[in-house]
Amino acid sequence: MDNIITVKNLTKKFKDFKAVDKISFTVARGEIFAFLGPNGAGKTTTIKMLTTLLKPTSGQILINGSDPLTEQDKVRRSFGIVFQDPSLDDDLTAWENLEFHGVLYGVPVDLRRKRAEELLKIVELWDRKNDLVKTFSGGMKRRLEIARGLLHHPKVFFLDEPTLGLDPQTRKHIWDYIFNLNQKEQITVFFTTHYIEEAEKIAQKVAVIDHGKIIIQGTSAQLKKQTKKNSLEEAFLELTGHAIRSEKANKIDQMRMHRSLRR
Repeated sequence: MDNIITVKNLTKKFKDFKAVDKISFTVARGEIFAFLGPNGAGKTTTIKMLTTLLKPTSGQILINGSDPLTEQDKVRRSFGIVFQDPSLDDDLTAWENLEFHGVLYGVPVDLRRKRAEELLKIVELWDRKNDLVKTFSGGMKRRLEIARGLLHHPKVFFLDEPTLGLDPQTRKHIWDYIFNLNQKEQITVFFTTHYIEEAEKIAQKVAVIDHGKIIIQGTSAQLKKQTKKNSLEEAFLELTGHAIRSEKANKIDQMRMHRSLRR
């Protein structure tokens, strides 16, 4: 099986702050890959480099055979993404959000409208297609973001904390959609989550990053065997420690990064 994502010695520095430190990993085509780590570990920074939003300090990346540094358009057309923070236009309808996305990606009008209808039905929002997004619940918005990210038939689907803050029923619903799409269309899924049980249940391969370094990677079974733990969550805590990584600490790291960028 060939690799659709290849990362070698990837590093990102913000002056004196090293957010990602010489990480290497591969993701096979059609694989569901979980990228786990505590707050401030380097997950989102890595995703931003993979998706052309940040320029690496050093190292190599290939996404579907293309380099995000020199072939940005090819890379962007090959992936879809659901960001950690909401990115829909609340003043547009569900249909208009998908239509706008399709126009930006140059999807032919007949194809994008057919695809939009299919996806809205898959995520059970077809009956709300003409409603403004501002009237949607958090779970409905997440489902719409998933539909939007898949509109242009991406080869890789990046999901950064896609179920953050959602109730268990909605979380299960969303993962059922993603898993079924992976099985049906062989879309490669690369996701981060703080709900470790999600990764244990759905991911075929897991990588754990902490303090900017990948400390272990393999299947959930391999990680549990290596740490002699009964669950992936217990293995994760064994690998990254039990101390609370507060949002405050994460914000301090972000402030250091932004100060470095302004110098």
